Amino acid sequence: MSGWSGRIMPLLKTGIFTVLVPGVVAFWVPLRWLGVQRQWDELPESWWAYLGLPLLVFGSCVYLWCAWDFAVRGLGTPAPIDAPPLLVVKGLYRFVRNPMYAGVLAVIFGWSLWLGSRRVALYGCAFWLLAHGFVLLYEEPHLRRSFGAQYEEYCRRVDRWMPRSN
Repeated sequence: MSGWSGRIMPLLKTGIFTVLVPGVVAFWVPLRWLGVQRQWDELPESWWAYLGLPLLVFGSCVYLWCAWDFAVRGLGTPAPIDAPPLLVVKGLYRFVRNPMYAGVLAVIFGWSLWLGSRRVALYGCAFWLLAHGFVLLYEEPHLRRSFGAQYEEYCRRVDRWMPRSN
C-alpha cells in the first residue's frame, strides 16, 4: 500500500475493529449482555457512581489515542491478524506497553461504578486476567520474534502495565 490508501486503510480497518471488538467488550457486554441497565434520566443515588464518568471518558480517550497511533504511526490496526508492521513506542506507549487494554479496562470499571454493578466489576477483573494472559502468551512472544532487539530494548525501558518513575 502506498499513498492515499496506505494511510486511509489502516484508519478504516481500525475503526471497524474498534466497533467490533473494544466496542463490544467495553460497551455492549457491560450494558446489554450482563443485563445491567440504568435509565439515562435516572441519576445514581451514590456519589461513587459519578467517579465512573471520568473513567469512561478517560478510558475511551486512551483507547482512541492508541488506536490512532497504531493506524498512523504503525500503519496497522489493533487486530492481532493485522498488527502494525512498525513497532509503536510513541504516544502513550512511552509510559506503558499496553495502554489500549488499560483504556478498555478503565471503561469497564467506569461502567461498573456508574451502574453500581459488582457483576460488571467482576467482568472487568476477568477481562484483565484474559488480557494479561494474552499479552504473556501471544503478544510479547510475537513482538519479540517480529522486532527482536528493538522490542527487548523497549521492554527494558517501559513496564507492561504501570508507568515507571524515572
